[in-house]
Amino acid sequence: MLNKYARAFFTRVLTPFAAFLLRRGVSPDAVTLIGTAGVVAGALYFFPRGEFFWGTIVITLFVFSDLVDGNMARQAGISSRWGAFLDSTLDRVADGAIFGGFALWYAGKGDDNILCAVAIFCLASGQVVSYTKARGESIGLPVAVNGLIERAERLVISLVAAGLAGLHKFGVPGIDVLLPIALWIVAVGSLVTLGQRVVTVRRESAEADAAAAEEKNGRAVQENGTAGQGSESAARGSEAAS
Repeated sequence: MLNKYARAFFTRVLTPFAAFLLRRGVSPDAVTLIGTAGVVAGALYFFPRGEFFWGTIVITLFVFSDLVDGNMARQAGISSRWGAFLDSTLDRVADGAIFGGFALWYAGKGDDNILCAVAIFCLASGQVVSYTKARGESIGLPVAVNGLIERAERLVISLVAAGLAGLHKFGVPGIDVLLPIALWIVAVGSLVTLGQRVVTVRRESAEADAAAAEEKNGRAVQENGTAGQGSESAARGSEAAS
């Protein structure tokens, strides 16, 4: 849902900046690579140290590159399969770094093995949720469902909670509990989304297989009918000749 509304809003806001970068000769692929590098560096440097506020600020600045690069490609008329592939692949790298940073914190100074496991589950389930859609589409299915929590929701929930939790170091009491709550929400939401997509692919594949079998049977009946008509015509021709 956030993909539908937030992306359209920020695309309009960032269009002038994207045009500025194009005028300076910056390529969309360069923006994609720089943005991913910034997210990975911010997540793996700040989060394992418990610096959630500053880590979130740095990551948020670079996350917007995901909108800028596509905007640049459209303005320049150079959208390509390679660009789409690179963007999607590096999105998975960035997501892995964010939740990996959370896991490293809880495995270290955060000292909470359960939340470390939850963060790892968020990392893995996010990758699998994306894979189910990509794999379903690769075998010719529409996968006509987005699910409860997509990538945008995962990032917004986790980063907003992390940024607010980081205010604990500035003397705001009790707010550090927001990050564990957010991780549990993302974990449960990702599991639900995964179930929704698996069920959808199962239904669509059954429908596609049934349609293919029906089409195959229809062709077989038509071919048998044509062959039967040919045999009957041949038989009539033999009778006439005799």
